[in-house]
Amino acid sequence: MDSDTTTAAAASAIRPRVQLLVKEGCHLCAAAVETVAEVCGRLGEAYELLDGAEHPELAERHAEEVPVLFVDGVQRDFWRVDPARLERMLTAA
Repeated sequence: MDSDTTTAAAASAIRPRVQLLVKEGCHLCAAAVETVAEVCGRLGEAYELLDGAEHPELAERHAEEVPVLFVDGVQRDFWRVDPARLERMLTAA
């Protein structure tokens, strides 16, 4: 395994379970960030904002769905984040 592969594996191992794809000037994104911050903060769960400008492949794939919520690498919601649904996903055994 080369150092790039090792670095990529280490980065994915510490990536937060919750990721939110957002873009500049998106009013739905602002509301989704508030919801994710509130739920994750209450549960002590880290989250990561993915700026579409920095992730063009995701922005292109989800152009009509932003904001997009990912939990454990799987797309779970788009446009609006349901706080009760997010909490259930994060607390499920």
